[in-house]
Amino acid sequence: MKHTPAVSPRSSERRALVIGGSLGGLFAATMLRSIGWDVDVFERSPGDLDSRGGGIVLQPDVIEIFRRVAMPLDQKHLGVRSAYRTVLRPDGSIQSKQFAPQLQTSWSLLYTSLKAAFGAPHYHQGKTLERIEQDKKTGSVTAFFFDGSRVTGDMLIGADGGNSTVRSELWPDLKPTYAGYIAWRGLIAEQDMPPFSHEMLHGDFGFANSRGSHILGYLVPGTGNDTRDGHRFYNWVWYRVASEEQLASIMTDRCGKQRGYAVPEGWLDPMWINHVHREAAVILPRAFREIVEATRQPYVQAIRDLASDHMVAGRIAILGDAASIPRPHTAASTSKAAANALALADALAATPDDVEGALARWELPQVNYGKYLEHQGQNAGDHLLFRR
Repeated sequence: MKHTPAVSPRSSERRALVIGGSLGGLFAATMLRSIGWDVDVFERSPGDLDSRGGGIVLQPDVIEIFRRVAMPLDQKHLGVRSAYRTVLRPDGSIQSKQFAPQLQTSWSLLYTSLKAAFGAPHYHQGKTLERIEQDKKTGSVTAFFFDGSRVTGDMLIGADGGNSTVRSELWPDLKPTYAGYIAWRGLIAEQDMPPFSHEMLHGDFGFANSRGSHILGYLVPGTGNDTRDGHRFYNWVWYRVASEEQLASIMTDRCGKQRGYAVPEGWLDPMWINHVHREAAVILPRAFREIVEATRQPYVQAIRDLASDHMVAGRIAILGDAASIPRPHTAASTSKAAANALALADALAATPDDVEGALARWELPQVNYGKYLEHQGQNAGDHLLFRR
């Protein structure tokens, strides 16, 4: 999405409360601060989130946020560039190889960069939202937390992910739906790539498709967000059909805890790790099979659909995955959150004395964008997993 630059920051005592301290929340927080708002972020997790997530295709909206908040834009340090898109047949032979350079980064690199730029004093951890109240007379919003604290601001942004508490407070019937398949995921150190896999896949954006199976992989920054050759990770994502009954078992972690829709790295039940390795041996071409088999701690997420008809209620707005969850095939989940935040800052900067009007004007294009991505992702995913 294209954006016009926001106007220069103005002196303001307006305060925004951002619920959720992951990428969507940090996108919103940094952009609102850039137009003069005082911003506080409230994250439910008591610790940093930088160990979560894998690879992300770096899109223009994310780069635009970095530019707007004057963060370094040296793409050599923002990610890893791939040269070709290589598709392998089930027998391992090359079906196609097209020159298509692009930049891949990691969730961790974006998160740690944005969190450092926002700063610790106004980033509050271990804050789980209980409920929200709006006062139309004063134009204020109050967030109540389970620890007994409360905070009042002039606007509240719900950027608390697919299981958003803010969304459930406003529209309790609006919930994500399971798409019928999952994504096994994994990271392997670049130097640990098996020789044949290295020869076939290293440096490219690789794919392999077969009935009920779609896998892709590419290099991303390594430990400590290191982008140097030999210090990176190979990131792979393998989509597989799974029933509701299978999903419940897969999402029960190694300690017996039901995780819902994602099991992070290191927590997958060994039964399912063995399952992934066994299926890889039967289904995947050799280059990807060796990569998956060499991954000791794969993790998993369920693919879900959500595209809200609403994103604004008075002075409360939701964005990112709290509002819509595009399927990963669109490569747009992170960039959509960035686009939502950019457009929000532009709308508020254009009419700084009319917050509710700005939110109302911002809402419809963002709702339509979420629905467009939902449709695009469903078409791609259903074709890849169910129609081959």
